[in-house]
Parts: sequence; structure tokens; C-alpha cells
Amino acid sequence: MNRIHKLVLRRLLGAIPVLAIVVIGGFLLLEAAPGDAVDAYVVSIGGDAQMIAELRQSWGLDQSALARLGFYLWSLAHLDLGQSVAFSRPVLDVVMERLPNTLLLMGSATALSFSLGSLLGIFAGSRPGSFHDRLLSIGSLALYAVPGFWLGLVLTVVFAVQLRWLPVSGMETIASGKHGLERGLDIARHLVLPVASLGFIYLALYLRVMRAGMAEAWRMDFVLAARARGVPRRRIVIRHVARNALLPLVTMLGLQSAAMLGGSVVIESLFSVPGLGRLAQEAVNARDTPLLLGIILVSAVLVIIINLVVDCLYAVLDPRVGASEAAA
Repeated sequence: MNRIHKLVLRRLLGAIPVLAIVVIGGFLLLEAAPGDAVDAYVVSIGGDAQMIAELRQSWGLDQSALARLGFYLWSLAHLDLGQSVAFSRPVLDVVMERLPNTLLLMGSATALSFSLGSLLGIFAGSRPGSFHDRLLSIGSLALYAVPGFWLGLVLTVVFAVQLRWLPVSGMETIASGKHGLERGLDIARHLVLPVASLGFIYLALYLRVMRAGMAEAWRMDFVLAARARGVPRRRIVIRHVARNALLPLVTMLGLQSAAMLGGSVVIESLFSVPGLGRLAQEAVNARDTPLLLGIILVSAVLVIIINLVVDCLYAVLDPRVGASEAAA
């Protein structure tokens, strides 16, 4: 465990400059974009020059970009993400209100894609070159080529519009009065389509990575030695081939966390899920820079935490990982 503790400490220290680059880079990119919150506000309701000047002064937009960056960094040092212009509330409160929905969506989609993709990959890689291997490989390639928003639209038309099995949008039934298990089942029904739309794309990726890893593991010396000793094929597949092929799959899990978080923006907007992705769209429409920076920062922290968990899992699966940190 000492090896894993040192690995975690090393990753946390390395996350500090990463977050600094994300915050400063995000601020500069948003500063370079045309328009600000006052422009978006005036376009929607109108206003004269005096009102525009007063709004810029009250929202702090009359200061230079360098002064606003310094003030924002000083606020972050005190764990203050600022005030949302669009919602007139603290950014942290708005983000924490939407974050559980995104975590539920991402967690469910990740569990679906990783577990089912791994199982199908083991099934395909147990006999490379067989009929079911070729069938699953072709099917996964076709599924991975499908855009997530198009898959979501097709699933909505089939299962929500034509068959009427599932709700079209939302996180739960509005003003349903449901509680406990009944409310949980209602939320699960609403999440079926967005989770399937987000998870099936990555399911195909995990399937192909698992299958490729197993096909490579079959040619390794320790697998050939196990087959020569007469070890049952099922035991070789589960304890030797699949376990070694699982290592790159765990790595891919961490790498795809950021991509899945970005993909949730489209899926949440498509199915009207009140999460971070839809909140980011609202912040962009309102030119709400503090809110958008808060979403970017929280997303970066979330990706760092996911990759930290993946590093720990990798260290458990492979004792060589983190050995240099422990020896240092």
C-alpha cells in the first residue's frame, strides 16, 4: 500500500500545475472570444448606453483582462468560484446542483460500456478469427462510427415516439410526487435513452481494445506454456489472457473519461438532462464567463480524480506500476 500512497501523492502534486494551466488557458480563450455577458443581456432585453456602462461596472467587466484574471485567481485561492451572471447565484452552488446528474449519467454510461464491452471483448477474443469474433468486430466498428447525437435521435424515435416505452426527455417526471424506490425507478426510465446513446459508442471501443489485447496475449510465452501443460482453455482465457488484456482497457477508461464528459454536453442537450453539459451550453449562450470557468475547472478536477482512480487500479493489477515512486 505504501507504493500506491506515494503514487497518489505524486499524481496530486502533478495535478496542481495542470489545474493552473486549465484555469489560465480557459480564461484567456474566453477573453479572446467576441462579446461578453453584457452584450448577451442587452441583445435579449435591449438597453441604452448608460445602462450598459452601469452593468459593466457592476459585473466588473469595465476592468482590464489582467486585473480580472488576478482577481479570479485570488478568489480561487479562497475556494470562491465567483458569481454567476446568468443565475445571480454563486457559481459553486449552481455547479454542485447540476453535478450529481452528470455523475449519474457518466457513471451509468461508463458502467454499461466498460462491463458489457469487456464481456463481449472476452467472448470475441477467446477464439480470435472465429465467426463470432469477426461478427462482433464488424458490429463494433460500425457502432463506433455512428455519431452519438444521431444514435440518440434514432433511439428516441423508436423507443419513445413509436413504441412509447420510454420518456422522451428530462431527468424524472415533473411534479410526480414519487419518493424512494418509485422515484428511483422513474429516474432510471428517464436515463435509459441518454445512457444508451452515450455508452454504446464507448462500448464498441472497449470491445475492440479488449479483443485486440486478448489476441496479442494468446501469442505470449506464458500462455503457450499454459496450453502445453494442458491447462483448461476456460481457465487460460479468464486467469491469464483476459487479465493481461484488461490493463490497456483500464488505461483507456481513464483516457476516455474526458471524451465522455465532452460527449455528455450533446447528450444532455438532446435529452434535456439538467447536468453540467447543458449548464455549459446555457453559460455559453449567456456569455457567463465565471460560470463557464467554474464548469471547466470542476470538469478538470473530475477528470483528474477519474484518472487517479484508474492509476490506482492499474497499480493493483500490475505491481510494477508505481515501483519507481516507492523506491524514490
